[in-house]
Amino acid sequence: MTEKTFISDSYCKQLITCIAAVDGTWIECDKTIFYPLGGGQPGDTGTLKMDDRSYRIVDTRKDKLQGNILHELETSEHGLNVGDKIELHLDWERRYKHMRMHSCMHLLSALIPVPVTGGSVGVEKSRLDFDIGEHKLDKEDLTLRLNALIEAATPVTFETITDAELDANPDLVRTMSVQPPRGAGIIRMVRMQTVDYQPCGGTHVNNVSEIGPVRISKIENKGKRNRRVHIVFSDEAAR
Repeated sequence: MTEKTFISDSYCKQLITCIAAVDGTWIECDKTIFYPLGGGQPGDTGTLKMDDRSYRIVDTRKDKLQGNILHELETSEHGLNVGDKIELHLDWERRYKHMRMHSCMHLLSALIPVPVTGGSVGVEKSRLDFDIGEHKLDKEDLTLRLNALIEAATPVTFETITDAELDANPDLVRTMSVQPPRGAGIIRMVRMQTVDYQPCGGTHVNNVSEIGPVRISKIENKGKRNRRVHIVFSDEAAR
């Protein structure tokens, strides 16, 4: 199975690896820094380089049967073969925005103490859906409290627990639509000190201060109980 370097180092921007399998436009590597589509976070894009050749990677997905990570090239006419030594280069600006957004969404879910029914991480804006019940949401209040959490500069750390430990603490799973992967025996947990602690396999910043100022741009009514909360960066002109 593909070694997931992005799990141990989300900040690694380029990597030397070898091709493990080739199927048309899809390339599998021994190890990768590219995050595959999942958990509401898009697959990474970037460039694959070999000698003087360069190919665009337009998407990254998981093999549904074995869980290997596949990189989609924009062309099948590449001449790449199993065993070739290559370099992977991330579209770093895009990935880093995903990291900032994903960490921000964890903070938002901590502020709204109801189940999360869905979500989507984006470069310009992201959203979380909540099974709101009788809970009331205010756009300005959420913006103020969210930025206060960001300004507190809480470190983001990673831990692991067993499947059995998660089964004994089901409330740790906050997202109803995405369940943490089971079967391997170990589940990755993301901790933001006393603010948030939940299973997650996505990429995150090292400190929430890296998120920068954000605002709640819109709260939509998506049904009797469902509310969709949109987040945008408020300082992109300065970055």
